[in-house]
Amino acid sequence: MPEGPELHLASRFVNAACAGLVFGGAVETSRCSRGPAVPFESSAYRISASARGKELRLALRPLPGALPAREPLALVFRFGMTGSFRLAPRDALPAHAHLRFYTAPPGPRLALCFVDARRFGRWHLGGDWQPGRGPCVLLEYERFRENVLRNLAHKAFEQPICEALLDQRFFNGIGNYLRAEILHRLGIPPFEKARTVLEALQQRRPSPEQTLSQKIRAKLQSPDLLELCHSVPKEVVQLGGKGYGPESGEEDFAAFRAWLRCYGVPGMSSLRDRRGRTIWFQGDPGPLAPKGGKSRKKKPKGAQQGPEHRTEATEDPKGSRPTPGPWRRGCQPLSRRASPLASTSCPCEPWGPSSWLQAGPSCWGPGAPGRVALPCPTMMFLSVPPSPFFKPCKRCCDFFL
Repeated sequence: MPEGPELHLASRFVNAACAGLVFGGAVETSRCSRGPAVPFESSAYRISASARGKELRLALRPLPGALPAREPLALVFRFGMTGSFRLAPRDALPAHAHLRFYTAPPGPRLALCFVDARRFGRWHLGGDWQPGRGPCVLLEYERFRENVLRNLAHKAFEQPICEALLDQRFFNGIGNYLRAEILHRLGIPPFEKARTVLEALQQRRPSPEQTLSQKIRAKLQSPDLLELCHSVPKEVVQLGGKGYGPESGEEDFAAFRAWLRCYGVPGMSSLRDRRGRTIWFQGDPGPLAPKGGKSRKKKPKGAQQGPEHRTEATEDPKGSRPTPGPWRRGCQPLSRRASPLASTSCPCEPWGPSSWLQAGPSCWGPGAPGRVALPCPTMMFLSVPPSPFFKPCKRCCDFFL
């Protein structure tokens, strides 16, 4: 899921890719886009980007003499779970390109696309950053630190530190993998009370007798949690890649995967916080860990999973059919006539009722025997009951257009 570093990498990519390009015409949205239409049309304009926390601002600036004469327009994006920008030939647009900016002739016809397979990303017109978000951990470190320490009496810091780190009012740009890596480096239990962890930093002041080089050396040798909220995202930005590098496909993520020390790493434990998000850690989870929560360790690839790790269908008491496990309670079988897929296809990616009908009973998740992936617009893996048609509930996924 894109976090602060990914938004900054996207901003850097847009500025590099669009340098020297002139765009023209209207801005197009896809038929299944969830964002608003962009009422902008110009015969010649340029595009630039900037990022702040988990938001990216795209500026469209008409060139002198462009028609029709109009003011510049800015859009602010939040990437959701799968948002990114791509520059592609106009006649070979990537799948799920929900917003498209076309270059003007002469020259190669290209399109800058906002690509979002899951369609959780959003954009709004006007260019204002979302109100209520705190200073950016990457670009506004001093203001970010002051904002956190000044507001420690806020009820947000009564939560476990792993949950407080996702509060964008104070930690704008921190997400799931960053919180795991930051807490792991300091050996802080994820379910320790946030105020308890941060109150000690109020008393931390550099000695006036220290020289500037001594202060810098002390920060590098023993950074505190707020300093790591700034330096760890910077490390990810410096790695590059993440879909915006010179490599293609999964190879562009190799450096990032090698950089991870905790998030999803074999041997680490995981728990779900109160909002259902998984936190990875090592050792004791802390005093505020959810009651009844079972910690699971990440197994190395190829390790045989025991029965306690399998998510298989349970048998119906009458023995007539297998039923989905408790995670699929919201799925309701539908008749063929009621199925929206009998006559509907996805405009993002060609598929149809045949792929639905061929899918048999399966379990949630990819890569295991008996599990089937449907090429749905949200790119999710679905648990399919024996009835060929069912409607996933909103809690499970957002499947239909």
